[in-house]
Amino acid sequence: MNTPRENALVGRFSTYGSAVEIGVGRRPDVAVALAEAGVDVTVTDVAAAGELGVPSSLRFLRDDVVAAGERDHPGESYEADLVYGLNLPPELHRPTRNVARAVDADFLFTTLGYDSPAIPVDTECLPGGETLYAAREGV
Repeated sequence: MNTPRENALVGRFSTYGSAVEIGVGRRPDVAVALAEAGVDVTVTDVAAAGELGVPSSLRFLRDDVVAAGERDHPGESYEADLVYGLNLPPELHRPTRNVARAVDADFLFTTLGYDSPAIPVDTECLPGGETLYAAREGV
């Protein structure tokens, strides 16, 4: 069962046909719920899927978003309508934005709550009080 936070995120993200989650870690619940809602989802992390316990129902890419953001094109696996990160640390905001721009995707993310976004953003308040940040285009 998903938490109210997860439900709000899934509700917001399920408007996209495809999505890539950056740094899934051991928290695949939003990605799983998106896939169940019909969104084509890929999850990424620097650790191996087996180490993280990523369900086999999710497409997994072991990659470093910092390195991906420095490539001319981050790679076919990042091709999606939405690139998102949950509890994304500030040092990954800029590289993830670069990946999203390279594949012409929206970039939405949450922070740990005490971190400020490291890039220019618009703020959206989701039901239940979750703050979602949207990278501004062209900035």
